[in-house]
Amino acid sequence: MATSSITKNFVISGQKQVKMFADAIEASANNPTPPINVSATFLTDPKDIAKFMEKRKKANAGNK
Repeated sequence: MATSSITKNFVISGQKQVKMFADAIEASANNPTPPINVSATFLTDPKDIAKFMEKRKKANAGNK
């Protein structure tokens, strides 16, 4: 859900801003994001998890 990304308080003042905000909320509710199908493999074997984490560590090494 997107609610976890809202971390700032904001102030809506004036009739025009209130209407724009309400319209945006309504439009968002009327046009939900379609679900995205993904395939996933569940890892339960500690060896498989360690192997995956090592791959992840190597892939992210350039992002630091």
